[in-house]
Amino acid sequence: MAKEKNKSPTKKKSPVAMSEEKSKKPRKPKTATHPPYFQMIKEALMTLKEKNGSSPYAIAKKIEEKYKSVLPENFRKTLSLQLKNSVAKGKLVKIRASYKLSETTKMTTRSSSSSRKSKRTLNKPEVATKKKRKAKKKPRQPKSIKSSVGKKALKASAT
Repeated sequence: MAKEKNKSPTKKKSPVAMSEEKSKKPRKPKTATHPPYFQMIKEALMTLKEKNGSSPYAIAKKIEEKYKSVLPENFRKTLSLQLKNSVAKGKLVKIRASYKLSETTKMTTRSSSSSRKSKRTLNKPEVATKKKRKAKKKPRQPKSIKSSVGKKALKASAT
């Protein structure tokens, strides 16, 4: 007895037909309407000002209060990933189950605001009037006796 093949009534699509269907739908790049996550985290930590750091729940709550209308539905999951990544990069410090800004991050935020002020106050004529100081040259130190040149000189004088 010969085996009969069951033919299915549905048609299989060729790879060319599949690619045509996909190309029909233009994809729009997703652009975030909210600021970067680290900036939101930094703002939340600065407003909370907790000595031992803030919990992820408290950070999420502060961010949600401020940016509720522009945050995606899954922002808490993304926030937890961003917290972990920021700790790995050294921007945040994890203390038990809480996070706080690292010392380097605090310094850069303070120095960037003060450096902007100093750049604005400098004028070109003031820079030109400053005198350059000449660096004093240090006197050369004599070569030690232990060097190879000193040993050769000692042997030559001895013979």
